[in-house]
Amino acid sequence: MKNNYTAILQKEDDMYVALCPELDVASQGLTVEEAKENLTEAIELFLENSSDEEKKRRFHPETYVTTISA
Repeated sequence: MKNNYTAILQKEDDMYVALCPELDVASQGLTVEEAKENLTEAIELFLENSSDEEKKRRFHPETYVTTISA
């Protein structure tokens, strides 16, 4: 069974940086699609190779994405 995670992508210079805030996992790519694919792979590798303690320590289930005015 697969879970859904948040992906936040931001353009930095000529790359796109992708962050999964629930797991504190990041990756990058030359395009949005590549950054998303790389982040998916990074998340899968993290979940496959991390101990249960590490997963529990880094998992932040209450993640909110919104906008504010300042």
